[in-house]
Amino acid sequence: MPTQIVLDHSGDTRHEFDAADLEALAKAEQRFKKLTGKGFTAATRMGPGEVAVVRVFAPTAQETLSYPRLVGG
Repeated sequence: MPTQIVLDHSGDTRHEFDAADLEALAKAEQRFKKLTGKGFTAATRMGPGEVAVVRVFAPTAQETLSYPRLVGG
């Protein structure tokens, strides 16, 4: 089942959704757009040891990790 993992100041939250359920799919896409709109970076696992930054919602990705921008200094 596809999972969106959101990292933030409170830890991580996992949101599983059924890609065949149109309502759940729309909610997952809305969550993705909200997070990326706030400046979160989204990445998906492409294979063993391979990760790619994604700019559009990928409903077939098994895991999408969203994390806030890091500020150094």
